[in-house]
Amino acid sequence: MKKAILCLILQICAFSLFAQINTDRVLAIGRNALYFEDYVLSIQYFNQVIKAKPWLAEPYFYRAVAKINLDDFKGAEEDCSLCLQRNPFLVQAYYARGIARQSQEKYSEAIADYQKGLEFKPEDRQMLVNQAVAYIQKKDYNGAEKVFNVLMEAHPKYSMNYLTRGAMYLEKGDSIKALADYNKAIEMDPYYAPGYGNRAILHYQMNDLKDALTDLNEAIRLDTRESGYYINRGLVRYQMNDLRGAMADYDQVIGMDRRNLIARFNRGLLRFQVGDNNRAIEDFDVVIEEEPDNYMAYYNRALLRVETGDYAGAISDFDVVLRQYPNFLSGYYSRAEAKRKMHDFAGADRDNWTAYELEEKMRKERLAARTGTATADVSTDSKADKNTQSKEENTREQSDKNINKFNRLVVYDKEQERRSKYQSEVRGRVQDRNVRVDLEPQFILTYYEKPDPVKKIVYYDKMIEDFNKKMILPRKLLLTNEEAALTEDQISRHFTSIDDYSSKINQNPTDANAYFGRALDFMLVQDFVEAIKDYDKVIELDPSFVMAYFNRAVVRYKQMMYDQSQMTSIDNDLSSMSSMSFSVGKKPQTQNNNPVDASTAMLKDNKRAYEHEMIVRDYDMVIKLNPGFVYAYFNRGNLRCAQRDFRAAIQDYNAAIERDPEFAEAYFNRGLARLSLGDANRGIADLSKAGELGIINAYSIIKRMMSNN
Repeated sequence: MKKAILCLILQICAFSLFAQINTDRVLAIGRNALYFEDYVLSIQYFNQVIKAKPWLAEPYFYRAVAKINLDDFKGAEEDCSLCLQRNPFLVQAYYARGIARQSQEKYSEAIADYQKGLEFKPEDRQMLVNQAVAYIQKKDYNGAEKVFNVLMEAHPKYSMNYLTRGAMYLEKGDSIKALADYNKAIEMDPYYAPGYGNRAILHYQMNDLKDALTDLNEAIRLDTRESGYYINRGLVRYQMNDLRGAMADYDQVIGMDRRNLIARFNRGLLRFQVGDNNRAIEDFDVVIEEEPDNYMAYYNRALLRVETGDYAGAISDFDVVLRQYPNFLSGYYSRAEAKRKMHDFAGADRDNWTAYELEEKMRKERLAARTGTATADVSTDSKADKNTQSKEENTREQSDKNINKFNRLVVYDKEQERRSKYQSEVRGRVQDRNVRVDLEPQFILTYYEKPDPVKKIVYYDKMIEDFNKKMILPRKLLLTNEEAALTEDQISRHFTSIDDYSSKINQNPTDANAYFGRALDFMLVQDFVEAIKDYDKVIELDPSFVMAYFNRAVVRYKQMMYDQSQMTSIDNDLSSMSSMSFSVGKKPQTQNNNPVDASTAMLKDNKRAYEHEMIVRDYDMVIKLNPGFVYAYFNRGNLRCAQRDFRAAIQDYNAAIERDPEFAEAYFNRGLARLSLGDANRGIADLSKAGELGIINAYSIIKRMMSNN
């Protein structure tokens, strides 16, 4: 009996140990996915840990972070609460819950969360900024000013303090103080585009169009991909009667995002004004396709169809508008004109008579309202139009549905504009948003990539093309340095694919292609340990399998970067969840003199040196087997930049460029490496070439460097 009990105890202990190792591993894979911004996948892993060990706090916290990134703020708030029930001392959970609540407009609760977090970390910059913003959103400006006082005393050199407080003063209507703060923010950080973007809005509101245009020009030079700057500049140019310039700005926005409805609608109006009727109709077609209830677009298209002789189409559009706005006088008169041109004189007379009766009714009601003898059931549209006289009478907010403003340019809603001033602090990823200069990422062989509307490059290699022609894998392999996060369906398919490959391997354990396919699946679901094991097996079975060496090096690099990110404490987990930052001219930190810390640091350095060596060996083997594979040189250059061995990195980028003179990313990274070595002239020349080849962020760095010289 004693032996049986002892065996049972040992079995229970063994099972518990296995479960512990298993949940730790699943949690690590989930954090891996979170680090690489694969949020849907990370949630699935955290779900598994929570199901196995619901008493742990960390998986709820990390799942909350993933949900914030997916804009599931309610779910994130609930997860943070569950986390804090289990561990009330996890400071970043208060911070994350504050963001989730703030994004749901629960400002008082968010402020309380930030205050609780500040009890543990009294000078935490992000929590102070977010707390100040929450006070502003709550319209408690006195409370916000008190937080700003603490913030500026603790972080006097942080330009965002002034930018955020300037936005607050602008909301209060104190344009003088707002302008002073914006000026100070730009003086402290002249390379931060939102500073100029926010000041441009203030200049526009002060009717200082020239300075608004100057600021928007600067914002666009610093951030060429922000469509809002082009839309605002288009509006400023329109107010300055520069229709050609306004049109060019809307063209630029639509070139970046063909479904940007503000740019489409406004360009349609401008084309209407200059008589480019057919192309104006095309713009309104897109608006209506994307937004079928945009009745102003219908009305403008109807007027254009009359101009182009499409009277039947015009009448159809007028019908849609008048069903929604039965008191719209201009609609009846316009439809009457279209019917008359189709020789439907009876229909035209009916519309004219309807409009006349409606106008008489509205006139009597207005007269009665003025004498106080009626409740004035006047057309909302007409009243709104009478009360909307301002200096911006040729614009309307996007949410303004007053049909009488059909021919006004669309601008962002004031509420949306207000949110955008604080968005970088309280929305999106929960991580440090200091402006960074990043290397172009390493290349990888995968099935998916992010679409890039600007840099439309297809990366090609004959070896991969030949492999794809054999149709060994279920999908085409792509070379990319812009990996896409998986959707739920894709995640499910790859887990199923792992099982399918496992069955094939059981039937034929020497099938290198099956191991390679399964390694790709493991890699895509962020299980790097298993992916590396499978790549090892591929290489064992076929030592000439170049793509296995290449992807194993990439996965090892990812694992190394993830492991380094985990050396920080939980308090820094959120801010570390971003790609490797590459700071030009930054010196490595010095080690402290504590013997225990020095010993630990030495072990970490040895481990890191070993990992680097293993990755380099893989790239060396790729280059030996396929000397023309430029992406191996590029990736090895990135690895050497991470080691701060910039001279060796430059040699690798040189080799890549020699083999592919149009390799934009290699020029960009070589430029950064040269800048790090103080070689400004050649560094800027490389960045210029990278910008010419499609990496537009290079131009903002060039401007930054030129301003410093």
